Amino acid sequence: MIELRTPAEIEEMRPAGRFVASVLQATSAAAKPGMNLLELDALAHEMIRKAGAESCYIDYHPSFGASPFGKVLCTSVNDAVLHGLPHDYVLRDGDLLSLDFAASVNGWVSDSAVSVVVGTPREADLRLIATTEEALAAGIAAARVGNKIGDISRAIGDVAKASGYLVNTDFGGHGVGRTMHGDPHVPNSGRPGRGMPLKAGLVLAIEPWWLETTNRIFTDPDGWTLRSADGSRGAHSEHTIAITDGDPIVLTTRG
Repeated sequence: MIELRTPAEIEEMRPAGRFVASVLQATSAAAKPGMNLLELDALAHEMIRKAGAESCYIDYHPSFGASPFGKVLCTSVNDAVLHGLPHDYVLRDGDLLSLDFAASVNGWVSDSAVSVVVGTPREADLRLIATTEEALAAGIAAARVGNKIGDISRAIGDVAKASGYLVNTDFGGHGVGRTMHGDPHVPNSGRPGRGMPLKAGLVLAIEPWWLETTNRIFTDPDGWTLRSADGSRGAHSEHTIAITDGDPIVLTTRG
């Protein structure tokens, strides 16, 4: 069931958005050469504890996951792009790292993701990341009353295609509220004017992601991490937003 949130409820969701943003800021700042992925997860875990928040990931066990996730942060490195399960890996100079984090504060959830280059960047990686960020901005701009889900999807997909990237629509944006994942699904490519009409009070996580040279992915033996079929790198950007009668509100804005 799709629930529309009142203006008062959207205000109640702001602390969750601020907290999620703060964890991504802290973990991305800590992502230096020599840092272990397990240390980044531990940092996020400690921030959850201090804030009295709840992890949306640690007990998460959807149909596509081999087991409960068991960690609180997704860490996808290089050819991994989504659902990266933190493991004993030390970050190296030039790694492309995507961090995805969701948590509940006072019963409300926010979900967000950011991609960064560890140490010395490659131009191709910076372009890949920038394109997901541009697509995220385009998708948010299309999240207005009077449009439909397909208008968000089209805005995202147009940015990807204009930059020469292929889009996989198996995983995309989704509704957010009391739980991390809900209806509607928001694909990263679509047709304008199609799908559910957008209404004030709808809260969505919009999350463009793609790979440098393919749209095909496979699941790592860990049962969670999604990697590119050809070894090319991926990037992922995400915000939780609320649709209003005016401009959309970005709940997970990072300072």
